[in-house]
Amino acid sequence: MPPPGSSPGLLHIAEGALDSRITVYIFSQKTYQEKTVADFGELVALLKANHRENFWVDIQGLGNKDLLLSIQEHFEISSLVMEDVIHTRQRPKFEEYDDYVFAVSRMICLSKDASLENEQVSFIATQHVLLTFQENYEDCLDPVRKRLREGKGNSRSAGPSYLMYALMDLIIDNYFFMLNKMGDELDTLEERLYRRPDKAITYEAQQIKRALITIRRAAWPERDKINDMLRSPSSLITKNTRFYLKDLYDHSIQIIDLVESNKEITTSLIDMYLSFVSNRTNEVMRVLTVISSVFIPLTFIAGVYGMNFAHEDPQTGKVMDGNMPELYSEHGYVYTMAVMAFIAVIQLIYFWRKGWLK
Repeated sequence: MPPPGSSPGLLHIAEGALDSRITVYIFSQKTYQEKTVADFGELVALLKANHRENFWVDIQGLGNKDLLLSIQEHFEISSLVMEDVIHTRQRPKFEEYDDYVFAVSRMICLSKDASLENEQVSFIATQHVLLTFQENYEDCLDPVRKRLREGKGNSRSAGPSYLMYALMDLIIDNYFFMLNKMGDELDTLEERLYRRPDKAITYEAQQIKRALITIRRAAWPERDKINDMLRSPSSLITKNTRFYLKDLYDHSIQIIDLVESNKEITTSLIDMYLSFVSNRTNEVMRVLTVISSVFIPLTFIAGVYGMNFAHEDPQTGKVMDGNMPELYSEHGYVYTMAVMAFIAVIQLIYFWRKGWLK
């Protein structure tokens, strides 16, 4: 991000930004070419040599400031739009201008180490050119590239606006994949919770909850963005594309519903674990309470007869009234133990009838 107080519209390349790679897809209903270009001059030459075709210019890596400024100047892109392209913390949105439309999507994918990657994909669509800007070299857009290469569906014939829709649709479909994967993980956590609760369940559930929040932050504005595209009067969004955008809008609503339902399941799993722990603690406390209740009268009896106040002085033989006459009674130990056992049995029977021993 640029430092606070910076002038709007200035391009601040992030530290560690990857060098830009440009792949150009040139297509029409009957033709297709795919080329990797080294610099802006080669890109312009391709555009001029195939001016009757449609183009998808895919730029991966935002570290080449000169290239980005040249693209901004050539396509007459607003400096504020290019600033949003470079500063990749934008929420999904759609903006329309005289000669182009600008849109932002959040591409959320699983990396090789199974962590969640939240990358911005920016779209600038003109009459014949679709520009896409990505932070990294890796993405989840290969299915659209494959359809474009093979000429399946409307990928070649419907123009840049349809291709922009297809890429957005693929990004949202990837949300479905991740949400279904999280749903399976939540089912597994629930089975583990019923079988044997442990602390790892709450940690994993919390990780899933954080991932759901990330998807939710992208899904809600994504729905609003698609709605703006449907209502846009721009001629760059063709009638055919609007027809497919309606289906994409339904998908975005389904994503939000899935996120909310999985989030509720995650919260209920955490609450259920805490409930199990609380019940387990209560059971332990109940057992300890029963044991304590049994031994309290027994401890009292043992404590009383442990005071050793003899009834008769062993040296003088003097009888001391008020002291323990039972201290030297024959079989006194046996009788005391029998009384203590009787009291314990009576207490256990009482607790059993109350259901405290179940």
